[in-house]
Amino acid sequence: MSAAVINDYRSRSWTGLKLEIDGHTAIVTLSNPPANTWTVHSLSALRELVRALDADRDVYALVLTGEGEKFFSAGADLKQFAEGDKALAREAARRFGEAFEALSAFRGVSIAAVNGYAMGGGLECALACDLRIAEEQAQLALPEATVGLLPCAGGTQNLPRLVGEGWAKRMILLGERIDAVTALRIGLVEEVVPKGEAKARALAWAAQAGKQSPTSVAACKRLVQATRAHSHAAALVAEREAFVDLFDSADQAEGVNAFLEKRTAQWKNA
Repeated sequence: MSAAVINDYRSRSWTGLKLEIDGHTAIVTLSNPPANTWTVHSLSALRELVRALDADRDVYALVLTGEGEKFFSAGADLKQFAEGDKALAREAARRFGEAFEALSAFRGVSIAAVNGYAMGGGLECALACDLRIAEEQAQLALPEATVGLLPCAGGTQNLPRLVGEGWAKRMILLGERIDAVTALRIGLVEEVVPKGEAKARALAWAAQAGKQSPTSVAACKRLVQATRAHSHAAALVAEREAFVDLFDSADQAEGVNAFLEKRTAQWKNA
C-alpha cells in the first residue's frame, strides 16, 4: 500500500466509526449515539475499513471499543425492521455477514474492548474478534428471538465454539443476559477489568502482540481458524507447510537472528 493510499484511508470519515492509529495498532471506536447501533452504512464502512487495515502492512493489531461509558454496541437498530420489509432484512443480514467475516479474517490480532452493553449484533461483533476484554459492568446477550428475530451475524455459529452448545442455547434460546464475571467463567471473554480500563488493557495486549512476528501471527491465526472448516488431519498438514513457508519471509530470518544476537527484532511484516 502506497503512502498516498495509507494517508487517504487514515484521514477518511467512516460512517458510524472513528479511526485512530497508535503505532502498529488501529483503534476503531463504534460511534453511533446513543447506543452505538449498527446500520447498513456503518456495517459497509466497517467492512471497507478492515480491508484497508488488512492492506496496511504497518498495522499489526486492531482494537474495537464503543463510544461512551454505557454501550459497546446494542446491535442493530430495530426500527429498520418494523415494517417487515424482507428486502431490507436481506440487505441487513448480508451487510452484517460481510462486515464481521471481514473482521474475523483480519490478518492481525483483533481485540474487542467491551466497555458496556454488548447486545445482539454488538456481541456478534465482539465474537468476530480474536480476543475479548470486558469491563466489570458489561452485560452480554443475544436476545434476537425475544423480538421475533435470530442472530444473523455469526452468533449461532461463533458463540457455541467459545462457550459450548449448552451455554449458547441458554443465551440464544432463553434470551439469557450474562454479566462480565459469568462471561469470563464460561469462556466468552478472556479477561474482566474495572470500569473504564478495557481499552487500555486491549492496547497493552496489542503491544504484546506487536512483539511477535506479524508474519508468524497471521499464519498462526489462519491455522487456528482453519479448524472451524477443515479436518484435524488436514490442518496438521497445513501447519507443517506453513512452518516451511515462513522461511520465505524476511521476518523469519530477522526473528531467529535477533534472538541469537540478543537484540530486539525489527519486524517488516514481510
